[in-house]
Amino acid sequence: MEHNGISAQAAVAKRIDDLRVLLEHGLAQGLGVGHSLGVRMRTLEVGRTVWTLQPSPAAANAMFTVHGGVIATLMDTAMGSAVYTSLPADLFYTTLELKVNFVRSVNLDAAALECVGRAVHVGRRTATAEARVTNSAGKLVAHGSCTCLLTPAS
Repeated sequence: MEHNGISAQAAVAKRIDDLRVLLEHGLAQGLGVGHSLGVRMRTLEVGRTVWTLQPSPAAANAMFTVHGGVIATLMDTAMGSAVYTSLPADLFYTTLELKVNFVRSVNLDAAALECVGRAVHVGRRTATAEARVTNSAGKLVAHGSCTCLLTPAS
């Protein structure tokens, strides 16, 4: 299937490359959650992404552990980008609903966390995704899901 002379596979590959460039630009310019919170992209594939978070004092809550909102941001980033890599070029997304279950706390001096996001369903109007955050020992820190609204890019 072609769209404007580009195969669907080539369009998805371009979309993933464009996202990588955008993320690298944000880091270089000191913009976004990558810069401010230490969220970094490791893997972008169609429907699957892997992100990391290096705990730091910038992520502290009142108990001096990693704030749940920071972990939720990591998960939202992973799930949203998993949906994004599954969409045709003429669609965008925005998170409608985010559900997070926290399993254990994370110390500010802990090793990096890993979050794997996967698109579960990509329809015409909505998409769903799920994510799991694990610590360096492979233990579950949080898991959750999201629903995204799909809208035309124009």
